Amino acid sequence: MSTVVAKGNAKGNGVTTMRETERKYEAIDDLELLDPAGLLGFASGTGPHEEDLKAVYFDTADLRLIRAGITLRRREGGSDAGWHLKLPASKDSREELRLPLGRSARRPPTELLALTRVYARGAALAPVAELATRRRRWVLTDVNGQALAELVDDHVTARSMGEQTTTVSWREVEVELAEHTQLKLLDRIERRLLKVGAQRAGFSSKLGRLLADRIPPRISTPKPGRARLAGQVVLAYLGAQAEQLRRYDPLVRQDAPDAVHQMRVAARRMRSALQAFGRILDREATRELTAELKWVAGELGGARDAEVMSERFAAILAEFPDELKLGPVEAALTRSFERRQADARDIALAALDSERYLALHDRIDALLADPPVTPRASRNAKRELPKNVRRAYRRVESRMAEADRQPSGDSRDRALHETRKAAKRLRYATEAVQPTLGKPAVWLRKRLKAVQELLGEHQDTAVSRPVLRELAAQAHLEGGNGFTYGLMYASEAARAEQAENNLPSTWKRMRKRKNTAWLHS
Repeated sequence: MSTVVAKGNAKGNGVTTMRETERKYEAIDDLELLDPAGLLGFASGTGPHEEDLKAVYFDTADLRLIRAGITLRRREGGSDAGWHLKLPASKDSREELRLPLGRSARRPPTELLALTRVYARGAALAPVAELATRRRRWVLTDVNGQALAELVDDHVTARSMGEQTTTVSWREVEVELAEHTQLKLLDRIERRLLKVGAQRAGFSSKLGRLLADRIPPRISTPKPGRARLAGQVVLAYLGAQAEQLRRYDPLVRQDAPDAVHQMRVAARRMRSALQAFGRILDREATRELTAELKWVAGELGGARDAEVMSERFAAILAEFPDELKLGPVEAALTRSFERRQADARDIALAALDSERYLALHDRIDALLADPPVTPRASRNAKRELPKNVRRAYRRVESRMAEADRQPSGDSRDRALHETRKAAKRLRYATEAVQPTLGKPAVWLRKRLKAVQELLGEHQDTAVSRPVLRELAAQAHLEGGNGFTYGLMYASEAARAEQAENNLPSTWKRMRKRKNTAWLHS
């Protein structure tokens, strides 16, 4: 298990973040664990260490957290007593955030409640279950005594809470990887456990097992690659992006690296799909949701733009020899962007804490539960979807032609920016149909990405150059020297020119028939 101090809201509040990678097993009532190390093929192990654990789990009345794969508990006993919030990370892995019990021994801490906001959406969290666990724990090691995994044998007595209560008991085994241990070790351990009669548990958490009869089954939808109808493909893509949008909400609040970018991309992908496939999902019915996705992406945009520009300026400055860095340029850039990033982060968090943002997620749920499909949604995906992508493709061609008619300067910069936005919409539309249409969509997406990157480079320079002029003027007013900012401006202008020079050939390669023939068939 790895441990890092969390950032953002957690900073300075005693929160630690743990990456937990584990699997659970059942049907082991007759399994003897006298020598777990030998049974599982390890050189040695320590244990058993015995613990008595008590935990109370909190959720909404309709179990919104556990339905999203999230658990919030107060644990007493053992070496990790405290408040634990577990968030999905990847297959077999979850991020666990911990806080000591402190004074708030009965009510969940506000720091953790904030991270559940996008799921609870204003509904109160109250105790829903109480678990008592008698645990035996072994640490499994290699020949050098290095910990590789931890095996625990749990005897659980669990009681649901609420209007109706039930009490059940069971035994389960958990295997959790140690820090820096490869995932394939879990596969090796699992093969040995299966040989002695264990089975993979049907639930990823004890709480999920206890409350299984209160959790509604998930709506079954075909995976994108297996969907046959146009509407199924589009809805599968939208559902995946909705999950990403929510997954990155807690990470943005923690100021995790790249979280703002990924959350913003998910919002843009959803918006682009609703626009591109407006003949499959009724465009008028989704117009308000599209506008709200644009809004949240915009509120996140300042934080992302400040982050990108700070990294960009640092990279440019690093290319200059020291003799060309006149004055405290690096310190001035650091001060300037710390302020910009702090202000932009405040704006982003205010948006995530707003009722408008929660209403956006309600609209997403409503769309996925009762999609406003048109008759085209029931048509064959391979025949119908290219028609929708073709419309987005023609939009890019139109924008590029308009840019080519503009003289150099602000008007051409704006036209290229419009081309970039259209190219991004086309790329996301192509991405949505890629699991169904295969290699032709892959080829177009890759070529389109190259075009989009050049247009993005050009736009980044168009945004950064006015900032450099502003910084140079500020340095002059403060009695400093704007020379280095001028050099940085010239460097950005050269990058813009290079991007424009490379654009025609990259655009031509993207438009080759082997990349676009499927759009016109």
